[in-house]
Amino acid sequence: MGSLHSRLLLAATLVLAGFIGATGLALDKAFRVSAKASMQDRLQSYIYALLAAADEDDGGRMIPPQEIPEPRFSKPDSGLYAMIAGPDGRPLWHSRSLAGRSISMVQQQSPGQREFRRLTQAGMELYAISFGVAWEDYASSEELYTFAVAEDTAAFEEQIDSFRMSLWSWLGGMAVVLLLAQGLILRWGLRPLRSVESDLQRIEQGTAEHLDGTYPKELTGLTSSLNSLIEHGKLVQTRYRNSLDDLAHSLKTPLAIMQSFCEGKSEQIGQQRALIREQVERMDGIIDHQLQRAAVSGRVTLARSVPLQHVLERLVRTLRKVYREKQVDVRLDLEPGATFYGDEADLTEALGNLLENAYKYCAGQIRVCVRYDRKTASGHGLEITIEDDGQGIDPEMIDTVLQRGKRMDETVPGHGIGLSMAQEIIAVYGGELDIGSSSLGGALLRIHFDT
Repeated sequence: MGSLHSRLLLAATLVLAGFIGATGLALDKAFRVSAKASMQDRLQSYIYALLAAADEDDGGRMIPPQEIPEPRFSKPDSGLYAMIAGPDGRPLWHSRSLAGRSISMVQQQSPGQREFRRLTQAGMELYAISFGVAWEDYASSEELYTFAVAEDTAAFEEQIDSFRMSLWSWLGGMAVVLLLAQGLILRWGLRPLRSVESDLQRIEQGTAEHLDGTYPKELTGLTSSLNSLIEHGKLVQTRYRNSLDDLAHSLKTPLAIMQSFCEGKSEQIGQQRALIREQVERMDGIIDHQLQRAAVSGRVTLARSVPLQHVLERLVRTLRKVYREKQVDVRLDLEPGATFYGDEADLTEALGNLLENAYKYCAGQIRVCVRYDRKTASGHGLEITIEDDGQGIDPEMIDTVLQRGKRMDETVPGHGIGLSMAQEIIAVYGGELDIGSSSLGGALLRIHFDT
């Protein structure tokens, strides 16, 4: 049962078997009831034939029939029997087919009444009908008689068995055909899953980069999530590579200083001990910083929601303490309940870098706006804008400032990696970072996530 095809086929087989079985039993019972009713009508018609064949004497009294239209009544042991009984129940007449047999098949009935029953007589199973008749002679005197006809059930049971064999043969054949059709339908219906498996194998073998096939709408969510995971893996790999490059580059200067110290004279040890300690602390800080950069979680399928108001207010409180001498006026314009789906540490890192740049270069005002963009394809994109009233960023310099280690203003302290780090984190979550001009006169940083 490790196969969806096998499970679905087994379930369909059980349902089909139950349906066919119930249908067969219902049809068998309906046919048996119908055949029994037909038997009763046929025996009643024999009663009417006996009445029509009966004659009367000069006084109008009944004379039992001498010639019966049905030949089986005249053939001994034919399986079809007839009898006429008087008011006291004693047989007055019986058909030649009863010769040599003693069968009590008469059940006294009132005139016009009849009774149909099954009975066992002389080792035989019979269906018998008794019908009451009031015969009026010429003197208007009535004589009560009971006409009875019985037929062996052998023919009836043979008819039932024949129908039953035919019924179950046809139903069994239909079940086989339906199961074959169901198997083919299931195989065709599950073909997209096999296509996904084949495309994943191509990705593992390196012959493809994404799931780019045409899939039914029930699988688009799955394939989109898989493509997101594949893209996330590539971005994380790139991020680790960039972080290692940055780490190696950042450690070159401290290592060169320590190497020059090792090559110096021993009397310089006391003078340069503080310098060594400073370089070691710097290297330790660089390693921690690069490890944090490399540990960006990225978008996951079942990420928890992070309230943006909580993160932004905490960052603003921290940066106000760091840049308290600038007395920056920060205005937060947040849509109620705005949330980010991802890792809170990643969001804090990205927004922290962007807000810190705004604090560095602003003249005294910063505006942060958070809105849901309902014009996106998904209908609920998230847009975050950060504006300041500083000098802004020259459009020709936008590509430059987004590169790692590149800075527009060398007079302001920094390493030139804040914007590039924020852009990398945003890209990991499938977002975009745009730089433009703010209505406040400075730079406008717009983050867009298609959530």
